[in-house]
Amino acid sequence: MVAVDPQISLIGETTCLSDCIEGAPPPQGELVPAVDNRVHNQSNTKVSVNSNNELLDSYISRLWRIREKANRSLMLTSDEVTSICRSVRTLFLTQPGLLDLGGPIKVCGDIHGQYDDLLRLFELCGLPDKVNYLFLGDYVDRGRQSLETICLLFCYKLRYPTRFFLLRGNHESQAISRIYGFFEECRRRFSVKLWRTFIDAFSCMPVSAIIENQIFCCHGGLSPEMLTPELTSLADLKRKIREIIRPCDVPDCGLLCDLLWSDPWYLESVGDGREPRGWEPSERGVSYMFGPDIIDRFLERFNLDLICRAHQVVEDGYEFYANRSLVTIFSAPNYCGEFDNAAAVFCLNRAVLAPNYPFDSTSSLRNQEDAELEGSFHILRTDVPGGSRPNASSGLTTHPNSAQGPK
Repeated sequence: MVAVDPQISLIGETTCLSDCIEGAPPPQGELVPAVDNRVHNQSNTKVSVNSNNELLDSYISRLWRIREKANRSLMLTSDEVTSICRSVRTLFLTQPGLLDLGGPIKVCGDIHGQYDDLLRLFELCGLPDKVNYLFLGDYVDRGRQSLETICLLFCYKLRYPTRFFLLRGNHESQAISRIYGFFEECRRRFSVKLWRTFIDAFSCMPVSAIIENQIFCCHGGLSPEMLTPELTSLADLKRKIREIIRPCDVPDCGLLCDLLWSDPWYLESVGDGREPRGWEPSERGVSYMFGPDIIDRFLERFNLDLICRAHQVVEDGYEFYANRSLVTIFSAPNYCGEFDNAAAVFCLNRAVLAPNYPFDSTSSLRNQEDAELEGSFHILRTDVPGGSRPNASSGLTTHPNSAQGPK
């Protein structure tokens, strides 16, 4: 069982990016590090150091320094971005479409091109060289700096392939990013050809993750195809999702569509005072809404404790549903400059256990490995006087749990 602390953890210290090596020549090929096909417990995994790491560190350093530049332009060339996309595409395909992950790990929701807020999230929650991360999708569109956002995330994925994970969201698709901003940003700043290169990388991204065989993670939500009679165990569910062939576009219906598009069914969507139950066609016009009874069936059948998803802006950055059996996480504060919402990061750590007496170091270590996960939330809120966009020095505030529906 995952114990989720209802209190919110407030981060007090800021972590700064360490000095990185610069001046590496532009890449001639791909930057993929050598990794095992299996995804290990990231905390205990050592990634082999190779010659590409200095180049990736240079890219990361340059992307961080964009914040200091008045023109805000992407400090990578078209050839460099193309190489990053091709490399991360190859890396995605070496890891399964459903990831088996271990804790401790921090889970983040939608970012949507809010690059300054992404940098501040890393400063406040820890950099990927020290902290394991899982992002739940929707990195591009709507925000002003989708290119910087997705390039930094792709670089971190390449640099720390077994401790930094990116799931696909519904905006990581050709049809949606063509409409909501990313296509136009790529066309204006580089070329349509570069946008197509990103789409090719998006088509290979994993679509779900399970943390410690306890927490099911995806961008959107559940699918009727996950509750068919032939799926009776967690192994069956994993196999079903891993059968999704990549690269692939997002279809209009079916398992992949639902994983990226579905939503919990809130009371105000039902009307007439009825409780939401079962499946209902989504108000978005794509996929479904699912009721608390569906969540209960899913968790019970596969012996899971929690569903963790993104896909909807929520006032306090996170929001529980169905008696705390599902949580929505949103990590873009003051979304689009229109919502006065906080952002949240879901932090999963192992419970600290008292040592056995008399003290036995071997037994104590074993107990730590078997300890239950504990969850808490880091809250990132931007103070927006007069409705203006925030700057990087905005602080943090804590907020209580929300019981409202999605905004």
